[in-house]
Amino acid sequence: MPVIYMKHELHGAKVANMEAEAVADEKNGWVRYTLDTPSEVVEEAAPVNALEVKSRRKPAEKTA
Repeated sequence: MPVIYMKHELHGAKVANMEAEAVADEKNGWVRYTLDTPSEVVEEAAPVNALEVKSRRKPAEKTA
């Protein structure tokens, strides 16, 4: 039984068990790959926290 590794930009990775399944998947945007092939490294920008910081503490009372 062949093991065919497939990957999709949106859905991730999967294993097809038959050639017919792999051919049908390729028609739907899946691409074959091998485990020996290095994956493409895509550097993503670090997430930015754009939320406003709100303080929950009450200001300290001045005592004399």
